[in-house]
Amino acid sequence: MADLVGGARHHLRLYRRLIGAQIRSQLVYRFAFVLDAAAAALITGTEFVAFALVLPRFGGFNGWSLGEVALLYGMAELAFVLMDLVFGGFDAPTISTHVRTGSFDTFLLRPVPLPLQIFGSDFALRRVTRVALAASILAYGVAGAGVDWTAGAVLLLAASVLGMIAFFGGLFVVGGTLTFWTVDSVEAMNVLTYGGRTLISFPMDIYGTWLRRTFTYLIPAAFLSYFPVLHVLGRPLPDGLPRWAAFLPLVIGPLLLAAAFAFWRVGVRRYHGAGS
Repeated sequence: MADLVGGARHHLRLYRRLIGAQIRSQLVYRFAFVLDAAAAALITGTEFVAFALVLPRFGGFNGWSLGEVALLYGMAELAFVLMDLVFGGFDAPTISTHVRTGSFDTFLLRPVPLPLQIFGSDFALRRVTRVALAASILAYGVAGAGVDWTAGAVLLLAASVLGMIAFFGGLFVVGGTLTFWTVDSVEAMNVLTYGGRTLISFPMDIYGTWLRRTFTYLIPAAFLSYFPVLHVLGRPLPDGLPRWAAFLPLVIGPLLLAAAFAFWRVGVRRYHGAGS
């Protein structure tokens, strides 16, 4: 046990050093960093503000108030941006570049666990502005959703955010692993990652039946945010699903992430180095 704890502390120190080096390099040009951070926040801000300005003209959004949509949107955006901050090194274009240029070999030669190096290879500090903005939208949703907040409701939504981080992180790992075979990134993965994030940012009942069921039963994204929010709002789950289905995000996300890293290990064994 002592060796396990000591190893974990050692790896944590290595991760902090890798992230620290990333942050120092990004802050060399402060003005450029500020512009990048502002531009990153503008993406999220513009999308939600445009929606918030239009919604009052219609008096609601398929029965959802602005506060309720903000709760759903803020959770999805906060989880995805935090995931992107942590798992950015596994993004398919990033891994594809390493595979294509042969720089992935340098990761394999270092006496540091490979996943730890990938985690610490792409920490985009500019995304913290999107984290702050997403947290602000979520706070607005919490205040405006009209929910009697209990400890159980808070824990459920916190578990939902963690489940989404694991779920989309797993998709990033899968997309990055596929480049060991394809070299170039697989664009179809963007439909599941960035497209999936956009889809679950809004109530699933606004979509057609086939799309909603695809992202419920084939790709279980609806379990991650929509079902927990429905439960907190006191609304029934679709298709007659039992209420306990709202508590599955903390199971679905880690399961996908574990499967993704198992697939990652297969992909690493498939990698033969540049020029081979």
